[in-house]
Amino acid sequence: MKKTLIALLTLTATAAGAQTPENAQRLIDAYPDMHLTYNDNKIVFPDGTAITYDDGKKKDFKTLLDYSDIEDMFSMTYDTAAGKPGYLEDCGRSRNEALFRKMYGNSAAEVQKNLVRIDWFGQQLPVTKVNGANKQLRAICNELKNKPELKKYLLKASSFNWRQVRGANRMSAHSYGIAVDINVANSDYWLWKNPGKQETDSIKYANRIPMEIVRVFEKHGFIWGGRWYHYDTMHFEYRPEILNK
Repeated sequence: MKKTLIALLTLTATAAGAQTPENAQRLIDAYPDMHLTYNDNKIVFPDGTAITYDDGKKKDFKTLLDYSDIEDMFSMTYDTAAGKPGYLEDCGRSRNEALFRKMYGNSAAEVQKNLVRIDWFGQQLPVTKVNGANKQLRAICNELKNKPELKKYLLKASSFNWRQVRGANRMSAHSYGIAVDINVANSDYWLWKNPGKQETDSIKYANRIPMEIVRVFEKHGFIWGGRWYHYDTMHFEYRPEILNK
């Protein structure tokens, strides 16, 4: 029955393929295990769950972050070539809550059912196996083990934590088991460096994480918080749709 439903949805998507927005297709291609399709302004799951792609609403910066539709997730630029991000360029901070809850779990207990432990430089980090995030993190670890000079940046990492983003009305990526924070002692966070600043204020950029680490994470589908204007240089999260161009 499930295979039949997937086949029917795939046929519908194929028939409407010319109308599938480019970024909707990026999302579909990034998560093949989900068997997503696009139909009538909706991203559709095999069980029939349909999530609005574009709600048609104009949003200011803060609303864009807290109440993102799926289209909004692609409204900023993730620039792997830039030395530092431009003003309010926070590609990846915006997530559609309904989409991520459907993929990874609607509660801490649901997410935990799919967590597996990855040996990360002597730690056991819990990471979701959904969408192969655990496999990608294991590949990252295997690559970085060959670079002992980088080890100090990678120790004392953290991962799963079901919580809201501090001071915001949205869940942290850590809630879904798709995010890793590496060593805080060698990291920088925009509010630590710019105390009292608000989301739309101008801030000074800082980073001490070697780009060699960043490139390995990005190679395996993880975006880096150091490419955000509101930088969080310890933070990496599995977002292949952002990197899948």
